[in-house]
Amino acid sequence: MTAYDRHVTQLTDEHPAPSSGGPRTVSPVPTAPPPDFGPTDRRRGWIATLVVTALAAITRFVMLNYPTDAGTPVFDEKHYVPQGWQVLTGGGLEDNPGYGLVVHPPVGKQLIAMGEALFGYNAWGWRFASAVAGTILVLLVMRIVRRMTRSTLIGTIAGVLLIVDGVTFVSSRLGMLDIFLALFTVAALGCLVVDRDQVRERMARVRAEGRIGVTEFGPRLGVRWWRFGAGLMLGLACGTKWSGMYFIAFFGLLCVGYDIAARRAYGVRRPWVGTAIRDIVPSLYALVVVPLIVYLGTYGAWFASETGVDRHAAGNQIGTGGPFSFVPEALRSLWYYSAKVLEFHSGLTNSAGNHHPWESKPWTWPMGLRPMLYYFAEGEHVSGCGGPSCVKAVMLIGTPAMWWLAVPVLGWALWRTFVSRDWRYATVLTGYAAALLPWFVTLDRQMYYFYAVALAPFFVMAIALILGEILGAARASAERRGTGLLAVCLYVGLVVANFVWLWPILTAVPITPEMWQQQLWLPSWR
Repeated sequence: MTAYDRHVTQLTDEHPAPSSGGPRTVSPVPTAPPPDFGPTDRRRGWIATLVVTALAAITRFVMLNYPTDAGTPVFDEKHYVPQGWQVLTGGGLEDNPGYGLVVHPPVGKQLIAMGEALFGYNAWGWRFASAVAGTILVLLVMRIVRRMTRSTLIGTIAGVLLIVDGVTFVSSRLGMLDIFLALFTVAALGCLVVDRDQVRERMARVRAEGRIGVTEFGPRLGVRWWRFGAGLMLGLACGTKWSGMYFIAFFGLLCVGYDIAARRAYGVRRPWVGTAIRDIVPSLYALVVVPLIVYLGTYGAWFASETGVDRHAAGNQIGTGGPFSFVPEALRSLWYYSAKVLEFHSGLTNSAGNHHPWESKPWTWPMGLRPMLYYFAEGEHVSGCGGPSCVKAVMLIGTPAMWWLAVPVLGWALWRTFVSRDWRYATVLTGYAAALLPWFVTLDRQMYYFYAVALAPFFVMAIALILGEILGAARASAERRGTGLLAVCLYVGLVVANFVWLWPILTAVPITPEMWQQQLWLPSWR
């Protein structure tokens, strides 16, 4: 029996089917899950990981310095790239003098500044960090799926699918913030998945030693460093964009769910109360307090400065007295500064007259119905397509062979979560929901498809899990496995071919106007 099959057996053991009738034999000791705490083919797993990551790096770094807007940044790079340069040359601060405030936390700009420190103020410099983040993201998705399925093959499939996903591909090749948010949130999820395995390993050890019933609440689990690591990653996510706070809430619930399921599986008499007593307070520390400390730490240069935007608001724009006078002035100044940023964001609404030709709403994101045009050039200065006139474009667009399957993929994931109670699909849906659902609360706000960058890795994970089921278990017949493998190979080949077709409008390769029109499959893409 393979590790993947043991995982399927574990799901059955945790949630047995009801008896069809007749007398039931009740075991005096509940059956524990099999000792399956992670993949075992480590050497093969790392070889596959390195190969897939190398392929990801090639696609992300080739022609990374192209295109530019006459040597300057394109689209919203124009906001973050100069701010990254200010971080590098201005004592770690970005001041955005044209607007009077900086609308996002500093981590993304700090990462862009690292690339600019290596290569200078050019396209290589301001996109290098994004390409590194996009490459690491492929590695993380592959390792997470491999761990969840106990299958290196399915993990490899996930990595390949993410390589040819147009959304993360384009975002890895521009100096913007969303690829960093995706990286940190996926890293946080990976930490929680490893923490889940380690918790179950500790529970199994306690049960084997006969100590599981010492108290009705179950054992204390000690320091959980991977959960602490998730808190660090969530703090960096919030330090990139405030939407990282949504992941704190969703991942916190996921972590508690993991703990309840583990205590139930290993025979704790009162798993819910045990989780409340043993796990929730440490979870709040790891997933709320630690991210808050990390978030404040990302403003270290601002705290240390004398010239940061609103650094000395307390005592100037706002008073020093009142019920919050006990709060240090630096923190009160940051609160004032953040309130101004929130006011700026909340004012970017359609009802206030703010519209953009490439704006989209969150119900269009799962299928990529309204992509984002980042760069477009035509005319006499564009050549190289072999025709009398040429076009160059970079469009943020999800590979249709994947994204157009959003409805059946999400439907199956929901079924497996709530009917089969499969923790893997529940995990993926939690990340997907954190990236998508909160945006439905503020539909009047101006929104764009690049907000969907954070949900793309979780969607690819869901597809990989489904392909694993199509592939079939190792104990299935050779014909069943062969048919499943054929179907999976054909689908992955279709996705790769779709990505290759879209390559010109993902990388600004010169094409004829006729070819440009052939690339725009839907009216909403125009």
